[in-house]
Formats: sequence, structure tokens, C-alpha cells
Amino acid sequence: MALNALPGLAIPSSLPSGTSRPGALSGGDAATTFSNALTGMLNSVEQSSADANVAVSNMLAGQGDVHEAMISLQKAEMTLELTVQVRNKLAQAYQDVMRMPI
Repeated sequence: MALNALPGLAIPSSLPSGTSRPGALSGGDAATTFSNALTGMLNSVEQSSADANVAVSNMLAGQGDVHEAMISLQKAEMTLELTVQVRNKLAQAYQDVMRMPI
């Protein structure tokens, strides 16, 4: 599965001029790209949750399909789980850096 297929994970298709790989980004560019990726992931969680709510509401009103509602709920759950795992890894990395001797 391609990384771009994951919701909320946007990999820039083109790098700023003069760079050849993501590791070559300057500190400010890397922070902005990372911040944009996290913001996109959080927006994706919010959007998938809203889509699931609409699908369930449509199903209850008799306008939607049960399968569509269940698929939307599973997408929302998986997106949330992915975001929580990324948060856990970030917290663990921060704790590891703070434990490093100076």
C-alpha cells in the first residue's frame, strides 16, 4: 500500500528548489512540513468522524445504506487509531530525547 493512500498523510510531491530528499530540508521548512502533516492528519480525523455521523444519520432516516454507514464508521475508527498511535510515538520520542545525557 502506498503511503499516500493513508488518510491524513500527505507526502509532498515536489520539494523546495535546491533539495533532493526530505532529509535535506532546512529546519524551518521541515518544521512547517511536519506541522502541516499533523494538521492534515487531525483534519482528516475530524472529517472522517463527520462523514460517519452523516452516514449514520442517513441510515437512520432511511436514506442511506447500512453498509455505507458501517464502512464510514470503520474508516473513522481507523483514522483515529492511526492518529493516536502517531501521538504515542511522538510522545515516546520526546521522552527519549529528554532522557539523553547532555
